[in-house]
Amino acid sequence: MKEETLKKEATRDGFGRALLALGETNKNVVVLSADLTESVRAHWFKEKYPDRFVSHGVAEQDMISTAAGLALSGKIPFACTFGAFASGRAWDQVRVSVAYMNLNVNIAGSHGGISVGEDGATHQALEEIALMRIIPNMTVVVPADAEEAYLATIQAAGIPGPVYLRLGREKVSVIKDKPEFKIGVASQLMDGSDVTIIACGHMVTRALSAAYNLKNKNIQARVINLHTPNPIDAGSIIKAAKETGAVLTVEEHTIYGGMGSAVAEVLVEEYPVPMKLMGIRGKFGTSGDPEALYEHFELTEKHIVLEAEKLIKRKSKSKT
Repeated sequence: MKEETLKKEATRDGFGRALLALGETNKNVVVLSADLTESVRAHWFKEKYPDRFVSHGVAEQDMISTAAGLALSGKIPFACTFGAFASGRAWDQVRVSVAYMNLNVNIAGSHGGISVGEDGATHQALEEIALMRIIPNMTVVVPADAEEAYLATIQAAGIPGPVYLRLGREKVSVIKDKPEFKIGVASQLMDGSDVTIIACGHMVTRALSAAYNLKNKNIQARVINLHTPNPIDAGSIIKAAKETGAVLTVEEHTIYGGMGSAVAEVLVEEYPVPMKLMGIRGKFGTSGDPEALYEHFELTEKHIVLEAEKLIKRKSKSKT
């Protein structure tokens, strides 16, 4: 894995481009939006395939119920809105109408995490990974960049059951030299033997930057992009824990029930090692510049480096 990155692009843009590609190759693909068509980049599909687009207004529950009906009729629906609304307002419909029947309904929740910035606490989805991954049959994907968002969207259309895609508004660097993307299979981006850093979404590039900073301090950090918190790639996590002896998870999401919790659930049963969960701790988001918010919630590269160093010290003490 090289340190250089390509252009910056929002993951919601990768999603929007993938919808266009799916629309061209599969006439069963339909798109639904809850009054946020442009914000979730569904307007590109709407402009090209208006007969396969449904606007529901501010009616997320109705949108999910309609998507379930379309899936029952053989269509492949993509229901789009902000993550805070898809996982909150429509949770009952997602659970009962979609997941209970294991329908091929794909839910795109944009504006995930504190990187939403100035939209403020009500629109910063910090709980949706937890809310979605606890639902049986639900696949949860958190792409690290626009390329992964594109591939995740394409692959989601072929998964028989429901899929939740967590997307972001802010542009993030496209990572070079990534392993082949496959939903359900974690990607190792850097090798290392001292500590494993597991991240998802926008935090992956920050984890990589932190790992390069650690390398300058003669600390070899393994970096894993856990883009699919559910179903989780337990094998990769256990292997990393055995080979590095310490695991640090990083996410712009609550630490309670999120990606880090999913990793901890695997390790506490299979191979316990010193571990630290980095994320939001029992707080709502707040309005502000995204970089200022990363600093406020202690999720910068600097903070990742500090926590990795602390964790390595814990690992050393546990051996004595």
